[in-house]
Order: sequence, then C-alpha cells, then structure tokens
Amino acid sequence: MRLYGDLAKWWPLLSPPEDYAEEAEFFLNLFRQYSTHPPRSLLELGSGGGNTASHLKHDIDLTLSDLSPEMLEISRKLNPECAHVEGDMRAIQLDRTFDGVFVHDAVMYMTSLTDLTAVVTTAFFHCAPGGVAIFSPDCTRESFKTESQHGGSDNAERSLRYLEWSWDPDPTDCTFITDYTVVTREGHGETRVSQERHEMGLFSRTEWTDVLTKAGFRVTVVPDKWHRLNFIGCRIA
Repeated sequence: MRLYGDLAKWWPLLSPPEDYAEEAEFFLNLFRQYSTHPPRSLLELGSGGGNTASHLKHDIDLTLSDLSPEMLEISRKLNPECAHVEGDMRAIQLDRTFDGVFVHDAVMYMTSLTDLTAVVTTAFFHCAPGGVAIFSPDCTRESFKTESQHGGSDNAERSLRYLEWSWDPDPTDCTFITDYTVVTREGHGETRVSQERHEMGLFSRTEWTDVLTKAGFRVTVVPDKWHRLNFIGCRIA
C-alpha cells in the first residue's frame, strides 16, 4: 500500500502526532487500571508512524513494531529513544515479554478471524503474567457505518490534503472498503493525486471477545469518547 510505502514520508501531515495526546493518556490510564502492577514496558504491534508512542514514551519503555520499514523510519525520527522492530503482528516473536501490549487501528487490516486470532495469539505470547493487552479497532460490526472524512496539514516545505471514504459493498462478509484520495504538493509546485483502496476487517463484539478468551485472556470491554470499543485482555498466568 502506497500510503505506508512511498507516501509514508507525508504521514506527519496526514496524521499529526500532536493530535494523539488525549488518546494516548486514555490508553495509558487503561494499562494502569487493569494491570496488576504499574506497567513499565510496552510492546506496540502495528505502531505505524509512532504518533501514539510519541506521548506514551515519557511514562513507559516502548518497543515499536510495524510491517512497513518506511513507517518505522518515520517513527524513528519522532521517537529515537524507542526500540523499533520490523515484523508482521500476526507472526513476530521477540525474546521477551512486556507489561503491556497495545494494538491500535492497524488491527483493522486483519480481514479474517484467522488473522485476528494470530494477532491476539502474538499479543498473549508477549504479555507477561499480570499484564494487559489492549486492542482498539476503529469499529465493530455493530458500530460500522458508511462515512467519509477529510483533512491534512502544511509545513514549511510540503502540503497534503486527503479524503477517506469507508463503505461496505457486502454486509454479509467480514470486511469493508476504505478508499483514499491523497493530494500532495511540494512547496509551490504542482499537486499530485494518489488513490488507493484498503480492505479492512469487520468483526462483532462477540467475535472479538471469543477470540481473546480462547487465547487465554480475561476480557473487559471499555467504550471511549471516540465511539470505539476497546477490548482489554488481562493475562492472569
């Protein structure tokens, strides 16, 4: 996907790190509330450009993992003090466990229950006893709705605007479509338009809970002000 490949250098204009401060504080409080001890280490699977991490890193030791080397490079510039590891969240295996495992909206790219189960298994493998794994999908099957949003920003050298349109061509399956149009401009030069389609996974609250429970987590579901359900898996042993 170009958005996480050759267009990754534009990510800070598409999704500015400063927009994630409140959300990061919310997640940090969840880790503190549901862990049996103060969390000191955290693995983020699908960390992308490191926007959430840029706020969490002041309170917890972070290891950031992503499938895209281009996105990891963006994150390294933003979070040079954090460890970065390239890997697929469905299969990565590190040689340690963490007090917390965090999976944000990158989990939306899991388009089958097999994929989702693999990610949850990865999280359980890396979560220390007494620790917590938090999964925060953009939506569940019950909350999905067709919608569009737009945005973008500028810096001294570049400008970006985007349109994001999510819709479901087949409500009977477990996926939906998000179409992106991204318009970029270097300085006062000509604009360039990029378009691509992303297939996203869509699972019910029950499916989410069942997958986490079968992996070995004790599950709590916490709604938030951003109209999401956050699935919290506590590892007892």
